[in-house]
Amino acid sequence: MAESMIAGLLRQNLIEAEQISGSHPRESRRRELEDRYGIRTFESNAGAAASIRDTPRASVVITVKPQRMSRVLDDLKGSVAHDGLVISIVAGASIERISAELGTVHVVRAMPNTPSQIGAGITAWTSSAAVSDSERARVRQLLTALGKDLYVETENMIDMATSLSATGPTYIFMVMEALTDAGVHLGFSRDIAKELVQETMLGSVKFAMESHKHPAELRNMVTSPGGTSAEAIYQMEKGTLRTVLSKAVYAAYRRAVELGRKD
Repeated sequence: MAESMIAGLLRQNLIEAEQISGSHPRESRRRELEDRYGIRTFESNAGAAASIRDTPRASVVITVKPQRMSRVLDDLKGSVAHDGLVISIVAGASIERISAELGTVHVVRAMPNTPSQIGAGITAWTSSAAVSDSERARVRQLLTALGKDLYVETENMIDMATSLSATGPTYIFMVMEALTDAGVHLGFSRDIAKELVQETMLGSVKFAMESHKHPAELRNMVTSPGGTSAEAIYQMEKGTLRTVLSKAVYAAYRRAVELGRKD
């Protein structure tokens, strides 16, 4: 995700390459990032943060797996200015914890999703009360490199977004996989089945967004009495598709909350 941010910022000319510092423990990966984007890289997180500590309007962005958060925060201690802006996209890592460990009250918590890697994602985010309007504007500018952004009022909504939009591609990909397998079972080649499914899902989403109609209304538009859609809907309802999806979203939400409690 960090590389997606870097690529998006540079692609949209929102920042110059020499203004970006990144960190990675592997030398080969650091060289790859330097050659591809022209940025500066460091072996340690502290080194990357220290390199921009005295730079006006600089931000530290934490983009690691939740399991590595403790090590990263330990590494960053003392490297962030007391009024420095820290942006975290780490699931479960609370604003309170980040603020306490890094010594700054200017903390933003954001949750992008996988399509952000091609600039087509949506990121829910919120901030501590100390984050100023100008800092929020900078955050929005950063998040535009990933797609759309949606500011939410409470931190709990970040955990909610984690289960709905950040985990959301998982649900979509599984449905795509199931439909593609069904097409193969009917007799299509896998390539043809995949293309039919992908284009159908893409077109359906675009149609829903442009029509501004409720999904139930759209579904009724393509459901004729006694027709193929009616039969398909009957089987999906019989299989409790709605209930399974609802349970999956709620389970993901509980897991996001648990990650925060473990911290």
